Amino acid sequence: MSALLSALGGHRSKRLPVWFMRQAGRSLPEYRIARADTTILEACLQPDLAAEITLQPVRRHGVDAAIFFSDIMTPLVLAGVDVEIVSGIGPVVENPIRTAADVDRITGSRIEDLSAITEAVRLVVAELGDETPLIGFAGAPFTLAAYLVEGRGSRDHLAARSMMHAEPEAWHRLLDWAARLSGQFLTAQVDAGARAVQLFDSWAGSLTRADYTGFVADHSATALSSVAGRVPRIHFGTGTRHLLTDMAGCGVEAMGIDYRIPLDEAAAVLPGLPLQGNIDPALLAAGWGPLEAHARDVVERGKAAPSHVVNLGHGVPPTTDPAVLTDLVALIHEL
Repeated sequence: MSALLSALGGHRSKRLPVWFMRQAGRSLPEYRIARADTTILEACLQPDLAAEITLQPVRRHGVDAAIFFSDIMTPLVLAGVDVEIVSGIGPVVENPIRTAADVDRITGSRIEDLSAITEAVRLVVAELGDETPLIGFAGAPFTLAAYLVEGRGSRDHLAARSMMHAEPEAWHRLLDWAARLSGQFLTAQVDAGARAVQLFDSWAGSLTRADYTGFVADHSATALSSVAGRVPRIHFGTGTRHLLTDMAGCGVEAMGIDYRIPLDEAAAVLPGLPLQGNIDPALLAAGWGPLEAHARDVVERGKAAPSHVVNLGHGVPPTTDPAVLTDLVALIHEL
């Protein structure tokens, strides 16, 4: 069994597994060349190109897993939602969801064709072989809904948080729809050969615990349940220290931890659960001395958990020197 799957099963092997969120992307010159003539969303839906981008960091860095190259917005695009990725802004939704009538309109949309996704996954899995698993990817229902309601990224998600209280019935219908979309997206990847999945809740940290448990958690559980018993499931959010037990309660085999909470503290909050994380991405540009010391500390603290998948506590910054990641992988494997 691969080191990653062993760790996600709660077992420690001789090789400490490592991969990086956003390892496939703008930090790699080969990515910029491959994607020169396409938008991000177009690249996600071209099987040959999506597969190539997924594989690039495995070839370069020797990481222990590939993460499927996609975007949180991809399931929305496949369902016919008018969204684009705007340079310097991020996802922009043409017609934001603000009323119950808007929810009625969007929840009538369905994903009819996932062949581009399944073909890309099959291409990746064929090259990876048995030793390096592919991790499937989807955005969590709250993060999808936050983009849909706000119309673009937001610091505090005021419109989304207002809507959940002002229109609770419509809110739950919106999140149920988003959860089923995410679940369908994860299922397609697993059907095609992904051997683990990660659900990203990028914006859940903006919620109070009461709002998360009352308005969000059940829907994340719905998305995760789509592949229950088939592959290990990882749940990750940023700024979610106060939500860790509730996020774990959505049904997972491992929890991703962001860079804000030391792993030994997270292990105390989540006893018996494998952890993933949590090197601070800022250290990637701080020089090798500080980065090495920090990585060693993360690995040491990770020993408090039954098993540990080394990762960043968020995604790879686009300005990262790829050689730093390659060296970091070598260090983790030595440890």
